[in-house]
Amino acid sequence: MLTTIIPKLPMRNKAATLNFYVTQLGFTDIGSADFADYLILQKENVEIHFFRFEGLDPKENYGQVYIRTTAIDTLYQSMLDNNCSIHPAGHLQAKPWGQKEFSMLDPDNNLLTFGERN
Repeated sequence: MLTTIIPKLPMRNKAATLNFYVTQLGFTDIGSADFADYLILQKENVEIHFFRFEGLDPKENYGQVYIRTTAIDTLYQSMLDNNCSIHPAGHLQAKPWGQKEFSMLDPDNNLLTFGERN
């Protein structure tokens, strides 16, 4: 009966989060106008929600999302072309668990990992 899971991640600054996900990653804002402290973004079949957490210390934020994808090589190259900052330890590589992955951090240090089955 379960159909979808939608992560809810902390954000300190709504405008900065919105700018990063829309400008850098190509998400669409589908629900920020009605809620001052909440943000809903979508890209294709992926939806992520954000809640305001002004006191968040990014160095202590362990928010993480794993996003399955197809055509990961193309996605990775588009992120590089968009000047997205890839995590220093998260460049595109084949993992021993049968995934090809790369990772990046958003403005609040939420870790976004993109993966495709090998």
